[in-house]
Amino acid sequence: MAFFLLFFCGVLGGILGGMGMGGGSALIPLLTLCLGVEQTAAQGVNLLAFLPMAALALSVHKRGGLVQKNGLFRLIVPALLSAALSSLLASFLPAAALRKGFGAFLIFLSFLTLREAIFSRGKKSL
Repeated sequence: MAFFLLFFCGVLGGILGGMGMGGGSALIPLLTLCLGVEQTAAQGVNLLAFLPMAALALSVHKRGGLVQKNGLFRLIVPALLSAALSSLLASFLPAAALRKGFGAFLIFLSFLTLREAIFSRGKKSL
């Protein structure tokens, strides 16, 4: 039974990741709440699962001509540095603090998504 639950979590995370919504927004809560995985382990699994999803998404977007190379390294270098520092910080924080921080992030993300849905009504998207 555990295999099917893990498989379901992976499929759902992959679908959301492929849609650009961030598979971790579903994968981490599913792993922690439904399967009892510790928060730090769930975040680590999410990071590992993100790598192949990101590589696939990048190749699809590059083939579609949607990757803009101008300024790419000015984005990548700070992102890599902040990811490394955040990972180091997360290794020292208790699981409860990570859960609360991730919950706050999801609430903030939902407000941004709701705001975008409300204010983009009737506007043409690219």
